[in-house]
Amino acid sequence: MSEEIVVVPHTHWDREWYEPFQRFRLRLVALLDEVLDTMEREPAYHFTLDGQLACVDDYLEVRPENRDRIAALVESGRLAVGPWQILLDEFLCSGENIVRNLELGMSRADKLGGAMPVGYLPDMFGHTAQMPQILRKAGLLHACVYRGVPSSVTTDAFAWVAPDGTALRTQYLPAGGYGNGAHLFSDSAGLAERAAAFVTTMREWHGPEGALLAMYGTDHSAPVRGLPEMVAAIGARMDTLSGYIGKYSGEVDGLPRVEGELRSHARANILPGVISVRAHVKQAMGRAERMVERYAEPLAALWGAEWPGRFLDMAWWRLVDASGHDSVTGCGVDDTAQQVAARIAEAEHLGQAVRDMVTARLAGSVPSDGVLLVNPTPAARSGVVVVDVAGTDPLVDPSGAPVPVQPLEYAPTLLLDEEMDAATALTFVHGTELYGQHITAWSVEGGTLTFTVARETSAVIDLDDLRAATGGVRRVRILAEPRRTVAALVEVPPLGHTSIRPAPREQVRRPPAGQGRPVPAPVRGDEEALDNGLLRVTIAGDGTLTLVGADGTTVTGAGRIVDGGDVGDTYNHAPPTGDLLVSEPSSVETELVCSGPLVAAVDVRRTYRWPASGRGIDGTPELPAPARSRRTEEIVVTTRVELRAGEPYVRLRVEFDNRCEDHRVRLHVPLPAPATESHAEGQFAVVTRGLTSEGGCGETPLPTFPASSWVAAAGVAALLEHVTEYEVADGELALTLLRSVGYLSRNRNALRPEPAGPQLPTPAAQSRGIRSVSLALMPYADSWQEVVPQAETFRHDLLVVPGQGERAAALPDPASGLSVTGDGVVMTSLRMRDDRRELRVVALTPVATEAVIEGAFTQARHADLRGRPGDPLPVADGVLRLALKPWEIATVQLSG
Repeated sequence: MSEEIVVVPHTHWDREWYEPFQRFRLRLVALLDEVLDTMEREPAYHFTLDGQLACVDDYLEVRPENRDRIAALVESGRLAVGPWQILLDEFLCSGENIVRNLELGMSRADKLGGAMPVGYLPDMFGHTAQMPQILRKAGLLHACVYRGVPSSVTTDAFAWVAPDGTALRTQYLPAGGYGNGAHLFSDSAGLAERAAAFVTTMREWHGPEGALLAMYGTDHSAPVRGLPEMVAAIGARMDTLSGYIGKYSGEVDGLPRVEGELRSHARANILPGVISVRAHVKQAMGRAERMVERYAEPLAALWGAEWPGRFLDMAWWRLVDASGHDSVTGCGVDDTAQQVAARIAEAEHLGQAVRDMVTARLAGSVPSDGVLLVNPTPAARSGVVVVDVAGTDPLVDPSGAPVPVQPLEYAPTLLLDEEMDAATALTFVHGTELYGQHITAWSVEGGTLTFTVARETSAVIDLDDLRAATGGVRRVRILAEPRRTVAALVEVPPLGHTSIRPAPREQVRRPPAGQGRPVPAPVRGDEEALDNGLLRVTIAGDGTLTLVGADGTTVTGAGRIVDGGDVGDTYNHAPPTGDLLVSEPSSVETELVCSGPLVAAVDVRRTYRWPASGRGIDGTPELPAPARSRRTEEIVVTTRVELRAGEPYVRLRVEFDNRCEDHRVRLHVPLPAPATESHAEGQFAVVTRGLTSEGGCGETPLPTFPASSWVAAAGVAALLEHVTEYEVADGELALTLLRSVGYLSRNRNALRPEPAGPQLPTPAAQSRGIRSVSLALMPYADSWQEVVPQAETFRHDLLVVPGQGERAAALPDPASGLSVTGDGVVMTSLRMRDDRRELRVVALTPVATEAVIEGAFTQARHADLRGRPGDPLPVADGVLRLALKPWEIATVQLSG
């Protein structure tokens, strides 16, 4: 057959899935022991290690003595490793997480002899639109994919085109995916016949000329003994994946073109239900990524002392590890999900520690009765914060000008007044701490011991003096200084900080008429309506909302809660036969929380009767279940409806105690106009999708899609805190709040003809307990581009930190960090690299734009996604004007 077939032995290694990580690692060590022995014994043997360095790291942690053996095989070109650190799920992590994953994998592979120069993506459940640009800007010229390829692709190679126009030669794995050659060498009998059949099948994809790629391997597979002899027997040759693909130049001329994301069901299952299962894990992932990307790293780069690189590296290790396509997806057993959640929590804790270290440094210059305010966004910002301050004096900024406030709550001043002897009272004292505050003074009068406490103090309390003076004490009182919680409208410089504090009224500086800062229209609210001049929200008797924007765009009936059955599994939603949808509450109550002028909020409590499970009427777990159970649970869904001054969107916090199983809960938003498409922000892109999804392989193509920070359709947008599943159907936008299932994979799933994994119970995937989701709804008139800056502020709250400096000190002047502005320009990363600040931005716009970057720097240069320096850029007076193509991802390094 004159080398018509190139055999690529490999393993696809799911690091954690239907068993937790450490159990799989035991098998990995045995497999790689065998791979190394086989390759050293048989010089013709080649092996591709699944495109992820995690396999090597996990192995070497157990077998560190074998590092040089692996490096020798990598350097020889016989063992292909990398370029990824882990095979991720592309839709369930941020774009920055994807970049760090690739950066980490390629850097570590370089230390072993070099990464495989192919963006190998064998088993991801679809692919993000910007992946070609990401791979190209990391120096890779080829991709290799399996799932998500549309039916328009009829060859085994195509040009995959990112939104910015980057076209990457992409190897498609048809006719069996990454195991298309796994059957070839099952035994020596019939080998020639199987090879001939393989050639016939693959020629239909590849054409009459050129070698055919046979991926010999499956999940967790080990090499077969005697493989080189069998390969030779059919006239084939053995190579790595990069050895095969590297024969092509990377040119895409003449190849069929596919633009944007790959989420078609035509060729393989893409298992879209992973977007919404174990929603708390997705929520935690989004929170942890924001903490590291948008708080810890930028603040440490601009305002920290020594760069806390090791702490941030540890955070990124955990975030990248958690992004695995069987990890953050939630489609593993409960033990796996528990471990992934712990990993994500550690990443968030590391980010919090770095953030708090930096803000504590800044707060040391703010008087202890004041509050430090930090802006995590790279544009000057006005916003409402909630602060806790002492006394009743007005708040002022560093110039002495008054800060608009709205009282929310007053703390009690009498914390204790009881008959008690002094000895008992003194057991409550720890240093100066008492009842969670600090003792500032004490007195004894008429047999009563009175403590005065405050949140902070510089007082020194001599307990011996106190004991000596408390003879005959029969009563103890604890008095706290007056404190209040207020909403305050503040202005904070870009990626910078300012501060506020109480001041006596006679010290408040009143600016001349017409010279004060503009204050947005006040919010007014009652139990029926909220209005801030930009948006009016009316609460109907059924608890739904009518939103009317300043331009007249109207959304009626928003926030309807719909509960339906789900007898699918962690991979695919499936409604039961004769599904019962519950959307009408049995009762509705509203309660005014606050009425303005900065914040107005109403709690809407709706009571429902939801079926308790998706099991049959007799209670048996029939697969698939014929109907939802007759037994119901009373569920109270509380929605906090909140409107703030200056914001064109209404904030919602939806909370309920999930006591049911086998169901899906969605929040519905009727569209202001008919829709033919939706727009959703994802990884460095805004993806426009139709209302249907292409099918063909058997899996029912439900038109449910992921959105990272927002989704918009026909005049209304939902701003999101984490990746959320959505669907546009029947004139409504439906957002999945909860998908509750009990199996990893069901052998019989009505919407998927074949299992996606073993049928194992996953009781924790029912997600029982408190579920709380925060989002916002925003009507818009013209374009989804109006949504981009609003999502930026919604997702990135201003930081509020108590002052830690001397109380007598003045407030420090406000300070700017780095300003990044421009139509559609979004900052995705700011960190230190080799004594330079490295900034990454993306142009979320279909037209060319310009990023204007201002700060304390004198030099700038381009860099690629691995941080390797490029051409210098002109800087004038601390300003860099960076021209950006539509959808371009740009990285610059700043110094001086």
